[in-house]
Amino acid sequence: MMNITLNNGIKMPLLGFGTYLLRDGLKCEQSVLNALSFGYRLIDTAAAYYNEEPVGRAIKKSNIKREEIFVTTKFLPVNPGYENAKRAFETSLKKLGLDYIDLYLIHLPQGDVNAAWAAMEDLYREGKVRAIGVSNFNMNQIKDLITQHRVIPAVNQVETHPFSQKTEMQKDLKSEGIQLESWAPFAQGKNNLFNNELLKALSNKYNKRVAQVVLRWLVQKEIVVIPKSANAKRIKENFNVFDFELSSDDMTTIKSLDKGSGLIYHV
Repeated sequence: MMNITLNNGIKMPLLGFGTYLLRDGLKCEQSVLNALSFGYRLIDTAAAYYNEEPVGRAIKKSNIKREEIFVTTKFLPVNPGYENAKRAFETSLKKLGLDYIDLYLIHLPQGDVNAAWAAMEDLYREGKVRAIGVSNFNMNQIKDLITQHRVIPAVNQVETHPFSQKTEMQKDLKSEGIQLESWAPFAQGKNNLFNNELLKALSNKYNKRVAQVVLRWLVQKEIVVIPKSANAKRIKENFNVFDFELSSDDMTTIKSLDKGSGLIYHV
């Protein structure tokens, strides 16, 4: 597994398993168990996904040492304020059945994010979270956060895929020491990604699925990515992207697919 080092020195896997829309408890639990058995060590969930409990059960049932699994969860600051943010964290921690969270994110730039961030800074200082970050923030929102607080976000998780590559955002984030993380790496099936002629040609060239080409492209760009699937075969295939490497020419070719970098909020 390839890792990236965050701005506070902790290591985060570049490839993880997402759980968005896995609301069926048994299906979610089994999918996370499958992912862990195939080698995934980053598991991403959120309070808004309503599946923190099955995710926690899967982690416990896996019998993998807790320190070997990087767990991300997120909260929606719908109830603004410092205390509400602290309570949201304790609720997620209890549902997951864990003693700490590896990465805790503000899910959307809504409500009183400054009060929420102050609470997250305290959780970080108390050792209850190993890193804190944001999701779906644009650069102006991130810079506003940085100017008002001491702890710089470790991660910004946003929609990133061949049709929305976030090239400039990645550069800007890197200049601030912030890691870009991709949700919806397959564009949620939009723009007919799996039948795109360019991606299909690369799929044939490397004898890999289109999904694997996309994931490898993100990994080579040093973008953390969290594909989701409830299909055991697909979960395994999505992890099998470390035995090939896209050429520099092919990496450049994929750049031509970029249709813009507008944020599409994802809850």
